[in-house]
Amino acid sequence: MAIAEQLEQVQKRIADACEDCGRDPSEITLVAVSKTKPNSDILEARKASQIHFGENRAKELQDKMEQIEDDSIKWHFIGNLQTNKIKYMAERVDWIDSIHKKKALKEVEKRASAIERHINVLIQVNISDEDQKSGCDPEKLEGILKYAQDLKYTHVRGVMGMATFTDDLDVVRKEFKMLKKLRDEHLHLNGGAVELKEISMGMTNDLEVAIEEGSTMVRVGTAIFGERNYS
Repeated sequence: MAIAEQLEQVQKRIADACEDCGRDPSEITLVAVSKTKPNSDILEARKASQIHFGENRAKELQDKMEQIEDDSIKWHFIGNLQTNKIKYMAERVDWIDSIHKKKALKEVEKRASAIERHINVLIQVNISDEDQKSGCDPEKLEGILKYAQDLKYTHVRGVMGMATFTDDLDVVRKEFKMLKKLRDEHLHLNGGAVELKEISMGMTNDLEVAIEEGSTMVRVGTAIFGERNYS
């Protein structure tokens, strides 16, 4: 099936999920996760009106941002963030969705201020019991947000979380509820560079549950681009 058709099916899933829980589909941003996929696939999805694309490897993101000459694309870095890689993406990336410590915020601000460019970020919170999942501990979120309030070029737009890798949607739902609750409990910290509007959670297998629990941004790869071949 063509990428445009698969993209349309995902958009219908989002619309149906919104209808089921009384939400407006316009509240949901779809990030097409294009990691390991060729530029031609991204361009095909863009031709079908997809705007937001996510990559989880800094070098791959850098290469794609340089090679694809389309300023309408909004690029997201969604992978495990190494602070020393931020300098390679700062000139083009629109969103860094996986900030999990003050040190990373400080580096984004340093790089963004040097070129007077504004970058949106999400604070990734570890909402699962899986040690390999990145993200700050929930109790550290407040300190990170307070630090971010005085930044000038780095804008904290919300939170992101990755659920446990399981087919048990009850487990996933519990973790999504946790992230929504955490966001709501920290809304009083909105101000300055902090505006906790976005809740990024939900992927191909659980986007309906995520939308039911308040997600505003879903990250979908396989359902749009098909299975990946990892070397």
